[in-house]
Amino acid sequence: MALECIQWIGMLLAAYLAGRLVRLLKLPAILGWLIAGMFLGPYGLGLLSEEWASGGVYKAVVNWMTVAFGIMLGTELVWRKIRTYGKALAVTTLTQSLGTFVIVSLAFSIVFALSGIPVYLGFVFGSIALATAPAPALSIVREFHTKGPVTDTLLPMSVLDDIVGIVVFFSVNAIVTKIVSGGSFSWGLIPVMIFLPIAIGILPGWLCGLALKKAKTRTAVLATVLIGVTASEILTWFIYRTAASMLSPNYLLVGVSFSAVFSNMITDRQLEDLNHWYSPILTVSILGAIVDLGSQLDYHLVLGAGLYTLLYIVFRAAGKYFGARFGAKIMHMPETVQKYLGLTLLPHSGVSLVFTSIACATLASLPNLVTIVQGTIAAAAVINEIIAVIVAREGFRLSGEIQKTS
Repeated sequence: MALECIQWIGMLLAAYLAGRLVRLLKLPAILGWLIAGMFLGPYGLGLLSEEWASGGVYKAVVNWMTVAFGIMLGTELVWRKIRTYGKALAVTTLTQSLGTFVIVSLAFSIVFALSGIPVYLGFVFGSIALATAPAPALSIVREFHTKGPVTDTLLPMSVLDDIVGIVVFFSVNAIVTKIVSGGSFSWGLIPVMIFLPIAIGILPGWLCGLALKKAKTRTAVLATVLIGVTASEILTWFIYRTAASMLSPNYLLVGVSFSAVFSNMITDRQLEDLNHWYSPILTVSILGAIVDLGSQLDYHLVLGAGLYTLLYIVFRAAGKYFGARFGAKIMHMPETVQKYLGLTLLPHSGVSLVFTSIACATLASLPNLVTIVQGTIAAAAVINEIIAVIVAREGFRLSGEIQKTS
């Protein structure tokens, strides 16, 4: 175990250096982190072995980092900040999420109907496609210190998009389960999937908020937050291990809920100091999360990418871009949001891989369909993630929100 731990730390250091090299090309460091994760992970040189990556210690550390990463989002969900554009945010989230679902579903339903493949598989593709992975775009926000309407919209939208994705995917999965096997799905599980992680973060967040009101020093503030992150992860693990063992925990949403609660309990000045002091911890957490994401991507699948993969990437990008543009336009959001928000919503891999594994389990009795889903989404995950990082950075540049480029 000690050797594997050392190798993983070495992998993180290598990824960090790869990010620095990529920055010399004026590209986001996350691109280097992703590539390092792919080539040093289980599908590459094996510095992070599959056995270690599936072990309890590694998962506990990555889950902790995911909760810690969620603080970047939660601290933006301050009611006094978002109430001015709450309705516009909700509408735009729905148009870009559901727009992507509709476009991808219809496109693949037509393609599959012409190919003699069950049409419902097109809706499976659409339900996977609407999800957005927040980590890549948000790491760009942090790296380039982006500031402006696009950034202000993207941060809370990342949370809402996750919720919409859960509702749509599991609704489609329930229907497909009925079609394929005649089995049943408890619709009551969908609200549980959404609200349970939010509920878990409330108590640690409230206790943390009370403590932060009295904390005066940097050490006290950081200790309070880190204890809260650890307590949130342990509480999540315990609840999902005992009372909700049939579900997969959403540690990011727990971190968002935890930090949103305490962020609404302290002053703007306290929150500003907290974010400044917490910055190094957030950097390491994002690095760990991105490298873990990259390690799940098998770059060999690029060689097997075909027409379905190309169509998936193109139609998903069209749904995200034009869906976001339509919603922002009808809600009279700033012009930069209308034009460029969609470009920042293209990262996809982390959530898509989770949804893909669930969909394939549902389709297990139809191996030919499983092969189509796995091959298409897995190859798209690798290709899309590299393209999406570059496009997302360009979206922030075109909107004029990048504050630091050195």
